[in-house]
Amino acid sequence: MGGGARAVNPQTTAERLGHNRFVLDEAESHIEIDQEVCRRTGTGKRLVAVCPAGVYSELEDGTILAEYAACLECGTCLAVASPGALRWHYPRGGFGVGFREG
Repeated sequence: MGGGARAVNPQTTAERLGHNRFVLDEAESHIEIDQEVCRRTGTGKRLVAVCPAGVYSELEDGTILAEYAACLECGTCLAVASPGALRWHYPRGGFGVGFREG
């Protein structure tokens, strides 16, 4: 390869995420959902559609669930949530995702 080009490591998303470490805070979720605001504004469907980690899911009755243990803390959900639909904060110190390269 000439001209300073580098070879690309063709890993799948799952393989890349496998390098990360997740420390679950079982005592406190860093994601809280206001179901009524989600239903009224359609936020729930947007959360399900855009989350790259698949944290959000929708039950048949329209209830939105958040599997916060899988959260990558990227903030995508905050960009699409209507005001008041989502209360999100970074996990307490020592918990959450730890990104590692490798």
